[in-house]
Amino acid sequence: MSTHTGRRVRARARITLDALEHIVGGLGTAVLALIALVWAIVVALTCLIGVGRLLLPVTLRGVRLVAERERARLSRWGPEIIGPAPMPPRARDALADPAVRRELGWVAAHGTCGLLLGVFGASLPLWVMRDLAFPLYWWLIPGGPVERSPEWWLVHDFTGALLVVPMGLVWAAALVALSPVLARLQAWPGRRLLASASDTDLSLRIAQLSATRAAALDAHATELRRIERSLHDGTQNRLVAVTVMLGATRRALARDPATADAMLERAQAAAEQALAELRTVVRGILPPVLDDRGLTGALAGLAADCAVPCRVDVDMPGRCAASVEATAYFVVAEALTNIAKHSRARHAAVTVRQHDHRLHLRIDDDGAGGADEGHGSGITGIRRRIEAHDGRLTLTSPAGGPTTLQVELPCGS
Repeated sequence: MSTHTGRRVRARARITLDALEHIVGGLGTAVLALIALVWAIVVALTCLIGVGRLLLPVTLRGVRLVAERERARLSRWGPEIIGPAPMPPRARDALADPAVRRELGWVAAHGTCGLLLGVFGASLPLWVMRDLAFPLYWWLIPGGPVERSPEWWLVHDFTGALLVVPMGLVWAAALVALSPVLARLQAWPGRRLLASASDTDLSLRIAQLSATRAAALDAHATELRRIERSLHDGTQNRLVAVTVMLGATRRALARDPATADAMLERAQAAAEQALAELRTVVRGILPPVLDDRGLTGALAGLAADCAVPCRVDVDMPGRCAASVEATAYFVVAEALTNIAKHSRARHAAVTVRQHDHRLHLRIDDDGAGGADEGHGSGITGIRRRIEAHDGRLTLTSPAGGPTTLQVELPCGS
């Protein structure tokens, strides 16, 4: 019972923290939307005297940029929002575009209501900390009881300061209960107004699926070439050597039986090496450790074998498809190999979460950074594996570090 309760508490805390992250992110785009809204109103007013018409194209492009930022934010936390077709070059045609009108409506809604929701939601944890910790600092506040009182009662002594703590518990309950609701309300105008028309969404989705299919075929061909190269350069040579040694042994049995035993030992050693290489190739196709220990155990094994100390944190309610788990395994294996070879890191961390029918994978290290996909770092191969599953990869690696690799894979469960 206690274990079940602990899981529920952790799940609720995770939901609250995710909601707060959404609210804070929405607060940032709401500030941008408010700036765009004020500027659009100023330009609209100046259009009455003709001056604003010169600024109208720039204003509409600014609104589009803010809207695209919100689309990217919402796509990270839920179903992807595909942007509309490019804006018409002429301001008159752009204003007649339904997508541009919806973006202007979103700017008005998000820059006002979204901003208020963001400010209120972001203030809740501050109010919780203020009231819960009030007995620790109330005596440092200058002034009399009126200035020291956090709410509507006066605090004259330590006992009065302790009476503020229950209010902090009330704010904490409000934080847990209201944060997900505030996050959904804040995101609702964007999901309602910034989504493309159904026909546009379908055509863009078809283009995305075509690109994903091409990436899958490319990844499949690359994998076949890798397997063929491993078999040709390793196992095949070993088997040829075994065949040659067995032929030489058969001839030696007739001429010099004393040397035949040594040749048989060499042939046996070569056969064992060929068998070991075959097992390595098979593990490279689908690691048996995934079936035996699941993704959690498999990643723990990779972390244990990594030359850099690595911490693994996996929280998954169930298993994903075998192909998804294999992709996650190979992504972590390649990333940890890169960290050990190139990053000069002292610590690494692998975090895996599963929610909203997607597997979220994050790999961090405190190394020198500067990872570049175009310079043979292995990131290109990782991206091809991920795109073959219609997933997404985000690499953040500034010079001087740290490096963060974030992966999202649809898991369908």
